[in-house]
Amino acid sequence: MPKLPVPAPLRRPGKPGERRNGSNGDGASPAAEAAKDIGGGVAGWVDERTGATGFLTGMLYRKVPKGTNWFYTLGSATLFAFTVQAITGVFLAMYYTPSPTEAYESVTHLTNDVWMGEFVRGMHKWGATVMIVLIFLHMGRTFFFGAYKYPRELNWVIGVVLLILTLVMGLTGYLLPFDQRSYWATVVANNITASGPVVGPYLADFLRAGPEVGATTIQRFYAIHMLLVPGLIVALIGAHLYLVVKLGTTAPPWLKAARPKTAAKKTEVG
Repeated sequence: MPKLPVPAPLRRPGKPGERRNGSNGDGASPAAEAAKDIGGGVAGWVDERTGATGFLTGMLYRKVPKGTNWFYTLGSATLFAFTVQAITGVFLAMYYTPSPTEAYESVTHLTNDVWMGEFVRGMHKWGATVMIVLIFLHMGRTFFFGAYKYPRELNWVIGVVLLILTLVMGLTGYLLPFDQRSYWATVVANNITASGPVVGPYLADFLRAGPEVGATTIQRFYAIHMLLVPGLIVALIGAHLYLVVKLGTTAPPWLKAARPKTAAKKTEVG
Protein backbone atom coordinates (compact mmCIF):
# COMPACT_ATOMS: atom_id res chain seq x y z
CA MET A 1 0.00 0.00 0.00
CA PRO A 2 1.59 3.36 -1.02
CA LYS A 3 2.57 5.78 1.74
CA LEU A 4 0.76 9.06 1.82
CA PRO A 5 2.93 12.21 2.05
CA VAL A 6 3.22 13.60 5.52
CA PRO A 7 1.86 17.15 5.65
CA ALA A 8 4.27 19.85 6.74
CA PRO A 9 3.82 20.94 10.33
CA LEU A 10 2.10 24.22 10.92
CA ARG A 11 4.39 27.12 11.77
CA ARG A 12 3.64 29.84 14.21
CA PRO A 13 3.58 33.42 12.89
CA GLY A 14 7.02 34.94 12.71
CA LYS A 15 8.09 37.67 15.09
CA PRO A 16 9.39 41.01 13.83
CA GLY A 17 13.06 40.72 12.87
CA GLU A 18 12.92 36.92 12.56
CA ARG A 19 14.48 35.27 9.47
CA ARG A 20 11.89 33.54 7.36
CA ASN A 21 11.47 32.33 3.77
CA GLY A 22 15.07 33.14 2.93
CA SER A 23 14.81 36.81 3.98
CA ASN A 24 17.01 38.53 6.50
CA GLY A 25 15.98 40.11 9.77
CA ASP A 26 15.16 43.41 8.07
CA GLY A 27 12.70 41.74 5.72
CA ALA A 28 14.95 42.00 2.67
CA SER A 29 14.11 39.69 -0.19
CA PRO A 30 16.53 37.11 -1.60
CA ALA A 31 16.97 39.33 -4.67
CA ALA A 32 18.11 42.20 -2.47
CA GLU A 33 20.50 39.89 -0.65
CA ALA A 34 21.94 38.72 -3.97
CA ALA A 35 22.40 42.30 -5.17
CA LYS A 36 24.15 43.12 -1.91
CA ASP A 37 26.47 40.13 -2.30
CA ILE A 38 27.24 41.13 -5.88
CA GLY A 39 28.09 44.69 -4.79
CA GLY A 40 30.32 43.41 -2.03
CA GLY A 41 31.92 40.96 -4.40
CA VAL A 42 32.77 43.70 -6.91
CA ALA A 43 34.18 45.92 -4.17
CA GLY A 44 36.22 43.03 -2.82
CA TRP A 45 37.48 42.15 -6.31
CA VAL A 46 38.64 45.72 -6.91
CA ASP A 47 40.18 46.03 -3.45
CA GLU A 48 42.07 42.74 -3.82
CA ARG A 49 43.74 44.03 -6.97
CA THR A 50 44.35 47.61 -5.91
CA GLY A 51 44.83 47.44 -2.15
CA ALA A 52 42.90 50.68 -1.76
CA THR A 53 41.41 49.78 1.62
CA GLY A 54 44.70 50.15 3.44
CA PHE A 55 45.35 53.60 1.98
CA LEU A 56 41.81 54.84 2.60
CA THR A 57 41.84 53.46 6.14
CA GLY A 58 45.14 55.14 6.90
CA MET A 59 43.96 58.41 5.37
CA LEU A 60 40.48 58.61 6.84
CA TYR A 61 41.08 56.97 10.23
CA ARG A 62 44.54 58.25 11.12
CA LYS A 63 45.22 59.67 14.56
CA VAL A 64 44.77 63.41 14.88
CA PRO A 65 46.83 65.23 17.51
CA LYS A 66 45.09 67.02 20.34
CA GLY A 67 44.43 70.69 19.77
CA THR A 68 43.71 70.57 16.02
CA ASN A 69 41.34 73.25 14.80
CA TRP A 70 39.92 74.80 11.64
CA PHE A 71 43.39 75.88 10.49
CA TYR A 72 44.05 72.22 9.67
CA THR A 73 41.28 72.21 7.03
CA LEU A 74 43.07 74.67 4.73
CA GLY A 75 44.78 71.87 2.84
CA SER A 76 41.50 70.07 2.18
CA ALA A 77 39.91 73.37 1.16
CA THR A 78 42.72 73.95 -1.34
CA LEU A 79 42.22 70.46 -2.75
CA PHE A 80 38.49 71.12 -3.10
CA ALA A 81 39.21 74.40 -4.91
CA PHE A 82 41.52 72.59 -7.35
CA THR A 83 38.83 69.96 -7.98
CA VAL A 84 36.31 72.70 -8.79
CA GLN A 85 38.85 74.29 -11.14
CA ALA A 86 39.41 71.00 -12.92
CA ILE A 87 35.69 70.27 -13.37
CA THR A 88 34.76 73.76 -14.54
CA GLY A 89 37.83 73.87 -16.80
CA VAL A 90 36.68 70.75 -18.63
CA PHE A 91 33.30 72.35 -19.40
CA LEU A 92 34.94 75.61 -20.53
CA ALA A 93 37.28 73.69 -22.84
CA MET A 94 34.24 72.29 -24.67
CA TYR A 95 33.43 75.76 -26.02
CA TYR A 96 36.81 77.48 -26.09
CA THR A 97 38.88 77.91 -29.27
CA PRO A 98 42.62 78.63 -28.71
CA SER A 99 42.98 80.96 -31.68
CA PRO A 100 43.88 84.68 -31.69
CA THR A 101 40.94 85.40 -34.02
CA GLU A 102 38.35 83.18 -32.31
CA ALA A 103 39.36 83.01 -28.64
CA TYR A 104 37.55 86.17 -27.54
CA GLU A 105 34.46 85.32 -29.61
CA SER A 106 34.29 81.83 -28.10
CA VAL A 107 34.52 83.26 -24.59
CA THR A 108 31.81 85.81 -25.38
CA HIS A 109 29.59 83.09 -26.83
CA LEU A 110 30.18 80.93 -23.75
CA THR A 111 29.32 83.79 -21.41
CA ASN A 112 26.25 85.16 -23.19
CA ASP A 113 24.70 82.29 -25.14
CA VAL A 114 25.53 78.97 -23.45
CA TRP A 115 23.18 77.86 -20.68
CA MET A 116 24.89 78.33 -17.29
CA GLY A 117 28.01 79.40 -19.17
CA GLU A 118 28.44 82.65 -17.27
CA PHE A 119 28.02 80.83 -13.96
CA VAL A 120 30.60 78.16 -14.81
CA ARG A 121 33.06 80.73 -16.12
CA GLY A 122 32.58 82.82 -12.98
CA MET A 123 33.26 79.79 -10.79
CA HIS A 124 36.45 79.10 -12.75
CA LYS A 125 37.59 82.72 -12.71
CA TRP A 126 36.99 83.46 -9.03
CA GLY A 127 37.88 79.92 -8.01
CA ALA A 128 41.41 80.54 -9.29
CA THR A 129 41.74 83.50 -6.91
CA VAL A 130 40.27 81.50 -4.03
CA MET A 131 42.70 78.64 -4.67
CA ILE A 132 45.73 80.96 -4.61
CA VAL A 133 44.54 82.56 -1.35
CA LEU A 134 43.91 79.16 0.24
CA ILE A 135 47.28 77.73 -0.74
CA PHE A 136 49.05 80.79 0.72
CA LEU A 137 47.07 80.42 3.96
CA HIS A 138 47.81 76.69 4.08
CA MET A 139 51.53 77.26 3.64
CA GLY A 140 51.45 80.05 6.23
CA ARG A 141 49.81 77.70 8.73
CA THR A 142 52.42 75.04 7.94
CA PHE A 143 55.26 77.51 8.48
CA PHE A 144 54.02 79.10 11.71
CA PHE A 145 53.07 75.72 13.19
CA GLY A 146 56.53 74.35 12.40
CA ALA A 147 55.17 71.53 10.22
CA TYR A 148 58.00 71.97 7.70
CA LYS A 149 60.63 70.58 10.08
CA TYR A 150 62.01 67.06 10.27
CA PRO A 151 60.78 64.64 9.02
CA ARG A 152 58.43 66.66 6.79
CA GLU A 153 60.94 68.69 4.79
CA LEU A 154 60.12 66.86 1.54
CA ASN A 155 56.42 67.58 1.96
CA TRP A 156 57.25 71.27 2.42
CA VAL A 157 59.29 71.26 -0.82
CA ILE A 158 56.39 69.61 -2.65
CA GLY A 159 54.08 72.30 -1.28
CA VAL A 160 56.36 75.06 -2.56
CA VAL A 161 56.42 73.47 -6.02
CA LEU A 162 52.61 73.21 -5.93
CA LEU A 163 52.43 76.93 -5.11
CA ILE A 164 54.64 77.76 -8.10
CA LEU A 165 52.56 75.55 -10.40
CA THR A 166 49.37 77.21 -9.14
CA LEU A 167 50.80 80.63 -10.03
CA VAL A 168 51.78 79.30 -13.47
CA MET A 169 48.19 78.10 -13.91
CA GLY A 170 46.97 81.59 -13.11
CA LEU A 171 49.42 83.21 -15.54
CA THR A 172 48.68 80.89 -18.45
CA GLY A 173 44.93 81.02 -17.91
CA TYR A 174 44.86 84.82 -17.80
CA LEU A 175 45.83 85.07 -21.48
CA LEU A 176 43.18 82.70 -22.80
CA PRO A 177 40.33 85.25 -23.23
CA PHE A 178 42.81 87.18 -25.42
CA ASP A 179 41.37 90.63 -24.83
CA GLN A 180 43.42 93.82 -24.46
CA ARG A 181 43.87 93.45 -20.70
CA SER A 182 45.02 89.83 -20.81
CA TYR A 183 47.27 90.48 -23.81
CA TRP A 184 49.22 93.35 -22.27
CA ALA A 185 49.34 91.71 -18.86
CA THR A 186 50.97 88.68 -20.47
CA VAL A 187 53.44 90.91 -22.33
CA VAL A 188 54.47 92.54 -19.03
CA ALA A 189 54.75 89.18 -17.24
CA ASN A 190 56.83 87.76 -20.06
CA ASN A 191 59.18 90.75 -20.00
CA ILE A 192 59.63 90.29 -16.25
CA THR A 193 60.44 86.62 -16.86
CA ALA A 194 63.01 87.58 -19.52
CA SER A 195 64.81 89.79 -17.00
CA GLY A 196 65.65 86.80 -14.83
CA PRO A 197 69.29 85.65 -14.60
CA VAL A 198 70.69 82.95 -16.92
CA VAL A 199 67.49 81.02 -17.72
CA GLY A 200 65.16 84.05 -17.83
CA PRO A 201 65.51 84.87 -21.55
CA TYR A 202 65.25 81.22 -22.58
CA LEU A 203 62.14 80.71 -20.45
CA ALA A 204 60.53 83.82 -21.92
CA ASP A 205 61.22 82.60 -25.46
CA PHE A 206 59.72 79.23 -24.57
CA LEU A 207 56.55 80.81 -23.21
CA ARG A 208 56.12 83.19 -26.15
CA ALA A 209 56.82 80.43 -28.68
CA GLY A 210 58.13 83.15 -30.96
CA PRO A 211 59.63 86.65 -31.00
CA GLU A 212 56.48 88.22 -29.50
CA VAL A 213 53.13 87.29 -28.00
CA GLY A 214 50.90 86.04 -30.80
CA ALA A 215 49.02 83.09 -32.25
CA THR A 216 51.54 80.46 -31.17
CA THR A 217 51.69 81.93 -27.67
CA ILE A 218 48.01 81.39 -26.95
CA GLN A 219 48.22 77.79 -28.17
CA ARG A 220 51.24 77.11 -26.00
CA PHE A 221 49.63 78.71 -22.97
CA TYR A 222 46.49 76.65 -23.58
CA ALA A 223 48.49 73.40 -23.71
CA ILE A 224 50.40 74.30 -20.55
CA HIS A 225 47.22 75.39 -18.77
CA MET A 226 45.13 72.35 -19.74
CA LEU A 227 47.62 69.48 -19.92
CA LEU A 228 51.11 70.03 -18.53
CA VAL A 229 50.53 71.88 -15.27
CA PRO A 230 47.34 70.01 -14.17
CA GLY A 231 49.09 66.68 -14.69
CA LEU A 232 52.03 67.78 -12.55
CA ILE A 233 49.69 69.14 -9.87
CA VAL A 234 47.72 65.88 -9.68
CA ALA A 235 50.92 63.83 -9.36
CA LEU A 236 52.35 66.09 -6.66
CA ILE A 237 49.07 66.18 -4.74
CA GLY A 238 49.14 62.38 -4.67
CA ALA A 239 52.69 62.42 -3.27
CA HIS A 240 51.71 65.16 -0.81
CA LEU A 241 48.76 63.18 0.56
CA TYR A 242 50.86 60.00 0.78
CA LEU A 243 53.43 61.77 2.96
CA VAL A 244 50.70 63.31 5.11
CA VAL A 245 49.28 59.84 5.78
CA LYS A 246 52.71 58.31 6.32
CA LEU A 247 54.19 61.00 8.59
CA GLY A 248 51.02 62.15 10.34
CA THR A 249 49.91 65.61 11.38
CA THR A 250 51.88 67.91 13.64
CA ALA A 251 50.38 69.18 16.88
CA PRO A 252 49.92 72.94 17.40
CA PRO A 253 53.09 74.60 18.72
CA TRP A 254 51.40 75.92 21.87
CA LEU A 255 50.77 72.39 23.14
CA LYS A 256 53.80 71.06 24.98
CA ALA A 257 54.43 67.35 24.86
CA ALA A 258 53.91 65.66 28.21
CA ARG A 259 57.10 64.40 29.79
CA PRO A 260 57.38 60.71 30.64
CA LYS A 261 56.63 59.82 34.27
CA THR A 262 60.10 58.35 34.82
CA ALA A 263 61.71 61.61 33.76
CA ALA A 264 59.40 63.55 36.07
CA LYS A 265 60.32 61.32 39.04
CA LYS A 266 64.05 61.72 38.36
CA THR A 267 63.61 65.47 38.32
CA GLU A 268 61.76 65.40 41.66
CA VAL A 269 64.44 63.15 43.24
CA GLY A 270 67.24 65.40 42.00
